[in-house]
Amino acid sequence: MRVAVIAPSSIPSRRANSFQVMKMCQAMAYSGQEVHLAAPAGRENSESMLRSWDYLAHHYGLEREFSIEWLAASPRRRGYDYAWRATRWAQDLKADLAYTRFPQAAALLSTFHTPTILELHDFPQGRLGPFFFRRFVRGSGSRRIVIISHALAEDLSRAFNFPDNETFLVIAPDGVDLSSYLNLPEPATARRELSRTIQDYASKTGGSFSEEQFTIGYTGHLYEGRGIPLILDLSARLPELNFLLMGGEPDEVIGMSKLIRERGLTNLIVTGFIPNSELPNYQAMCDLLIMPYQQKVAASSGGDISRYLSPMKLFEYMACGRAIISSDLPVLKEILSPKTARLLPPEDREAWVRAIVSLRDDPTTRQQLGTAAKLAAEEYTWEARAIKILANLT
Repeated sequence: MRVAVIAPSSIPSRRANSFQVMKMCQAMAYSGQEVHLAAPAGRENSESMLRSWDYLAHHYGLEREFSIEWLAASPRRRGYDYAWRATRWAQDLKADLAYTRFPQAAALLSTFHTPTILELHDFPQGRLGPFFFRRFVRGSGSRRIVIISHALAEDLSRAFNFPDNETFLVIAPDGVDLSSYLNLPEPATARRELSRTIQDYASKTGGSFSEEQFTIGYTGHLYEGRGIPLILDLSARLPELNFLLMGGEPDEVIGMSKLIRERGLTNLIVTGFIPNSELPNYQAMCDLLIMPYQQKVAASSGGDISRYLSPMKLFEYMACGRAIISSDLPVLKEILSPKTARLLPPEDREAWVRAIVSLRDDPTTRQQLGTAAKLAAEEYTWEARAIKILANLT
């Protein structure tokens, strides 16, 4: 089947949606589909190096190549010109199926009879979000809606009148490339292998890194609601432990580095963005991985996604085989359980301190949690997700 995938934002970028789109393209290609991707062109991705497959493969952690075309998009037109061009592109491609997270494009494609799947990670927003969603559902081309969580599916079902059956509405959380997490070294070995690199990061804020110290890791963006103030507090209360913050945009890293210096947190190290192809080895340095989401979680757009989120880091943490401590948000408990993670109220800082100390002192429980999480991750591969989403469409 020839599948035209329409990205909602720039490729390459560090936004989570761009990683999810690229991982899904690879997964669909692995499942035997002929995949073509369209992405908006702009100054941020105009250099030929940024569009080379070698760069993209390293940035996104990809192995299977697929075609990519960059289409003109004017920021002043808020994506509407890009949606129209992407629709024409998919039609000219004679695609058997279009797949997108971009509501404007989904509405146009469905209206013009192109078989289309729309994936949603949030409730349709603003004045036009519900309009585009309804246009997609009512169009002759609508084939399937993909939802990342049961919570989002329930809210959509209450708000909109669309077919209530499992073939039209598919609940599919995000996924992970298990092959990237095969044969990872033990934490002490991974720390030894990356010690010089991590020490360089630590020196920028006057800190230090010890290979022997118990290490706690966080990966991902540093947006509001991700629990960064909690991590700052934990590192202050537990100075004998390493804390690694692996992620963040350059301006976020500058701000975080300033806070680290001001508070004298010599055990908290911020690395900034790590290419996805390298990320598993950084996560492997950690004895414990944390996901301290707060009650409100900001997306790159600034909206609150706490009710619906399906973070890719969750599945990466699980695949890494390390013990996890996570906030007990209801949507995260769709995936995690007490067998695979310690689940704690995000506002209870004392509980987080106690859980970290308890797991530090109990390697048997750490191993049990990590093993259970790694086993559970086998259900959430990108390939399995793609097969589920495309099932019974041909």
